[in-house]
Amino acid sequence: MGKSDLAIPLSDLEDYGRQLRSLKTRLNHTKKLFESYKDDIGDGSVNDALDDFESNWEDGREDITQQLDALASMSDTVVREFKKLDDDLTKKVNDAVKTEDKGGGKGGKDK
Repeated sequence: MGKSDLAIPLSDLEDYGRQLRSLKTRLNHTKKLFESYKDDIGDGSVNDALDDFESNWEDGREDITQQLDALASMSDTVVREFKKLDDDLTKKVNDAVKTEDKGGGKGGKDK
């Protein structure tokens, strides 16, 4: 049997969507992370720099999170549609085999 023309690692794509969503969540928690270290850092200039970074980072983060959402959604769609296609093709093959088995037993007398 020859190698199939199309092979999609669906489990990898499912993981990809989850990883993108996890990345988005972590990106959106930088402020909380910085605040959690505020007392440990102590130096006000470092904390001010982190606050400035967070403010500037917020400007571009929305674009990045929208793109992450779009990629995760596309990944989910590909997985869903290929599973649906695979299920449909499996059903058609199984139906064809059942029909052939039933038709083959009649000896072609349906003329």
